[in-house]
Amino acid sequence: MDKYKGITTFDELIEVEHGKIGTEKRNEYEQNAQMFIVSEMLKEARKDANLTQEQLAKMSGTKKSYISKIENAKGNIQLSTLIRIFEQGLHRKVGLTFL
Repeated sequence: MDKYKGITTFDELIEVEHGKIGTEKRNEYEQNAQMFIVSEMLKEARKDANLTQEQLAKMSGTKKSYISKIENAKGNIQLSTLIRIFEQGLHRKVGLTFL
């Protein structure tokens, strides 16, 4: 527990647990965190639209297994497919922010 002594912010905690920004361990953590966020956004949007994974896949021209992979934060997502799922399948606009 000594490694947590003196930590006062969430950013400090993340650095202790996953390393400094730019390190391989930290980059992996950040990538997984972003994938989790996308997966939760898709699940919530699909449920709000009262659609099954299969229905959403059909509406967006993809497969149920692909929707499931995204919702479970597994594998890589093609940006063009993700946009198509949100825009064609869920009738939502996608915006990107680069920091």
